[in-house]
Amino acid sequence: MKIGIIKEGKTPPDKRVGLTPAHCAHLKQSYPNLEIKVQRSPIRCFKDEEYAASGIELVDNVNDCDIIFGVKEVKFDMLAERKTMLFFSHTLKKQPYNRDLLREILKKKVRLVDYETLTYSNGFRVLGFGRFAGIVGAYNALIAHGNRNNSFDLKPAFQCEDMKEMGREMKKVELGNAKIIISGGGKVAKGSKETLNAAGIREVSIPEFLNQTFSEPVYCNADILHYHEKDGKAPASFDEFVKDSTVWDNTFTKFTKVADIFISAHFWDNKSAHFFTEKNVKSNDFKVKVIADITCDIKGSVPTTLRPSTIADPIYGYDRTTGEEADAYADNSITIMAVDNLPCEIPKDASEGFGQDLIDKIIPLFLGEDSEKILERATIAQNGKLTEYFSYLQDYVDGK
Repeated sequence: MKIGIIKEGKTPPDKRVGLTPAHCAHLKQSYPNLEIKVQRSPIRCFKDEEYAASGIELVDNVNDCDIIFGVKEVKFDMLAERKTMLFFSHTLKKQPYNRDLLREILKKKVRLVDYETLTYSNGFRVLGFGRFAGIVGAYNALIAHGNRNNSFDLKPAFQCEDMKEMGREMKKVELGNAKIIISGGGKVAKGSKETLNAAGIREVSIPEFLNQTFSEPVYCNADILHYHEKDGKAPASFDEFVKDSTVWDNTFTKFTKVADIFISAHFWDNKSAHFFTEKNVKSNDFKVKVIADITCDIKGSVPTTLRPSTIADPIYGYDRTTGEEADAYADNSITIMAVDNLPCEIPKDASEGFGQDLIDKIIPLFLGEDSEKILERATIAQNGKLTEYFSYLQDYVDGK
């Protein structure tokens, strides 16, 4: 079998990669009959020379490989006819801007396996960059708070060599007695907690967070069951909630009345109630001054997210009175961070974590048995047709 690593073609450039030089060397050692080729790239976070030093062949084209790994959407002319390609296609929600990409995939009879659709039989994702989105998102929340209060100044994550340098930067953090609420219970939320723990911020329970004052900065983590109710009762389980998320009232405003910083790292069904409303924001008891919206659903679960921001310019303001974009640090503004590609800020660490998951959980399925049919369920297109699992995309492909 031949594995290929394609160069990324997105603009702005994405420096991440599916497999690092160390990962490739490990695979070659573990599977002596495996061939690995890496397409030359001038922007990748690991240089071509590092792959060559690890004994990996560098090429200008990987279309002769059986399985090709990318990260973001692949340019049309780089789609390898009748080959298996893995990348984030961003077609699952019928995104209009990628309709032609899926059409080209079908035309060239590419077998498309989307990382987002790789799931276990229980529905949980096998891999993703969620942890790193949480790590950087929480770091950016600290940057925003420091800027807003002129209390400390952190180097942006994308200017740090890696997470170790980010850790050294966080020694500058001075939050007074600020309270931070993290929503969600998955990998994104856990990544956010990693950052706050590294900054020396103490975690407290939800009752403590809601009812006590502190002389130090603290945070708490609330998940779906902690901020949804029906007739005064919380869902008994996540499964009960997702059976019909529309019947549950969102009670998150109990946190916005006491929190200074809100880091959104939650799962949200777009049919569910919003976490708060524009009316709530105008109220005097809405205390939050900084929102790091990692979920980045535009005017979705967090209505103050008016647009995605960028790595180069990550922060903007939301005017509490008008509901319009404003000076990020004005007294009447909420400071918003809504970067939608946060893992790109720490490409080396994100690539190392993601690649290790590929080695541990996905590549063995190609080389051996896939008893859970993980690859089958994740295949969007094959032999020029949508698979049964993704037949709902046919009207999208047809332009209807």
